[in-house]
Amino acid sequence: MGIPNTGKLAGLTLFITGASRGIGKAIALKAARDGANVVIAAKTAEPHPKLPGTIYTAAAEIEAAGGKALACVVDVRDEVAVRTAVQAAAERFGGIDILINNASAISPTGTEQTEMKRYDLMNNINTRGTFLVSKECIPYLKKSAHAHILNISPPLDMIPEWFEKHTAYTIAKFGMSMCALGMAAEFRQDGIAVNTLWPEVLVHTAAVDMLHGQGAERFFRKPEIIADAAYAILCRDPRTCSGNFFIDEQVLQEEGIVDLAEYSCVPGNEKQLRKCIFVNEILKSNL
Repeated sequence: MGIPNTGKLAGLTLFITGASRGIGKAIALKAARDGANVVIAAKTAEPHPKLPGTIYTAAAEIEAAGGKALACVVDVRDEVAVRTAVQAAAERFGGIDILINNASAISPTGTEQTEMKRYDLMNNINTRGTFLVSKECIPYLKKSAHAHILNISPPLDMIPEWFEKHTAYTIAKFGMSMCALGMAAEFRQDGIAVNTLWPEVLVHTAAVDMLHGQGAERFFRKPEIIADAAYAILCRDPRTCSGNFFIDEQVLQEEGIVDLAEYSCVPGNEKQLRKCIFVNEILKSNL
């Protein structure tokens, strides 16, 4: 089922932001099955009334899956908290090999409807947070023989369609991808791969539930599709796989996975799946 575990990430250390639930946790569990060390860097230390999971419940699942876990309370907007967590991770596991910038805030509203506190939240978590966590991890990634940064963000497709309904959100998500574009070139000689990954079809997470309401999962895929695609990317040679804007379906097809029905939240509902924003068919054919 899906991308099989190969053991290629065994013993490597992954620092994953927003890994207490959803896509971040799915990637963490996939890596844990290889025997990887996983740092869960997220804010939820106490149970949330509306959102499932904490950094500690995620850590327990990672250990049960065969990995080693370190739970760190981290708000990616907090420079001291990020630096402290990165240093703790390096001390605990002897370094950092892989960074997943997954933490994100979403408020897909029009310009007049976007409160500035929401604008600041999205840009401080998505763009600034990605830049900050990357900056703090890079000294350790330079020492790794298998260094990857993977941002969960879209291809840089500068067309009005992606801006007209939610300019602020698009700026924040594209900021993550611009970090990847710049850092891939900046750190190519250091052997650090920097890529992005984005879903073809909407992925079912707690954030999506809050936006679309209960029951909407019939239109979505499971987070495991992103986890499998991320795993395939992270297993590739960082010196030859960098500067790419990956789409999950394409990655899986490259790995020989053509039938994606197993990833649907509701089996047999593939024809009703909803495309994710930021995916342009013309651009995708040129990636």
